[in-house]
Amino acid sequence: MLNVLTPTEVIDVINKHFTKTTFQYEKIFTVNSVGRILHTDIISNEDVPGFDRSTVDGYAVRASDTFGSSESIPAVMTVTHEILMGKIITTSLNKETDENPANITIDENNNPCVAISTGGAVPEGFDAVVMVEHTESYSDNMIGISKPVAPGNNIIFKGDDVSKGDLVLKAGAELTVHDVGVLAALGFEYINVRKKPRIGIISTGDELVNITDTPSDGEVRDVNGCMLAAAAKKYGGIEVSYGIVRDDEESLINVLKNCIKNLDCDIILISGGSSAGDKDKTAKVIESLGELLFHGIAIKPGKPTILGIVNEKPVFGLPGHPVAAYMVFELFVREVISCYLGTTIKRKTTIAKLNEAISANHGREEIVPVKLVNGVAIPIKGKSGLISKLIDINGYIIIPRNCEGLSKGTEVELVYV
Repeated sequence: MLNVLTPTEVIDVINKHFTKTTFQYEKIFTVNSVGRILHTDIISNEDVPGFDRSTVDGYAVRASDTFGSSESIPAVMTVTHEILMGKIITTSLNKETDENPANITIDENNNPCVAISTGGAVPEGFDAVVMVEHTESYSDNMIGISKPVAPGNNIIFKGDDVSKGDLVLKAGAELTVHDVGVLAALGFEYINVRKKPRIGIISTGDELVNITDTPSDGEVRDVNGCMLAAAAKKYGGIEVSYGIVRDDEESLINVLKNCIKNLDCDIILISGGSSAGDKDKTAKVIESLGELLFHGIAIKPGKPTILGIVNEKPVFGLPGHPVAAYMVFELFVREVISCYLGTTIKRKTTIAKLNEAISANHGREEIVPVKLVNGVAIPIKGKSGLISKLIDINGYIIIPRNCEGLSKGTEVELVYV
């Protein structure tokens, strides 16, 4: 007899037993960190940018020198320098140095300006940049400005992007391509990320053969082994396959022991052997080696799901039917993976309308795979053992426990997968 928990109770059990406060981590190249979970906060050691930068091609000016300028009465400016990319001019407005020679010697009152390119360093004493489109060249060193600028126009100031001491990325963040760009700007060649949990995958059943074999009558290929390995990788784990184990209690015990001890798997998934039949050994094996937390969830598909602890490792017994195994992974195995990575699952959802009525009166939540077409949710019909049912799935909807069904046109929340 199964001791069935509700999905909410299952999540509570998972959080109670597997939520982590400390995490294993490793140092990797920042360029390889997309999709990984950041282990420690990233604090900036410097300002970004480290100098005042022009955002346009033009001329660095004192904004007050341009006030009142127009196309009919342009402000006449003296070009004293040209800023080369990657160079900084440190001279004062009317002083030459050997390092930064001025083309001409001017007085500060002669409205000096400096030619500058996008990204160039704006010299001290200048507080705006005029776009080259708003200027006219009179000679090699004289220009007219036809449009005034305000202080700060067309400049990114030192530290505008990131200031020294800023918290840039928080521990537990899943790193994106954009994050890698920020880390590069801050000079982080390596970062610490949380280690991916090793997920051991065991397929059970006398009827199973390898995917490279041709099944005889009564045999089927091991779909779940490959599917669960792919799911483990997708959600941040490292899959460790243990192949097929026959419906024999001693064989399963030996493989499970090896899975936990020798390769130090963090999470174990046993596919098949989870129902209450005489040949279903998974619950007995888990209980003989550790603790059985529950056997049964009030959902369809996936009712016979098992979760236990062996040597402090979570061990799932998943249904043998592929759709049921897939849905249980999405709903509950992902939660355990998140506990090991210290993350929170953010499921993408949308609102859609049902294209037909769905009946449900099973006393348990029903997980209905659906295909989304132009805002319409189309239930994917078929029994949970039908593999081709997986191809068209865009997501799923949940029919609440004890609900008798949903009528055609009902707005439902679709969870993407």
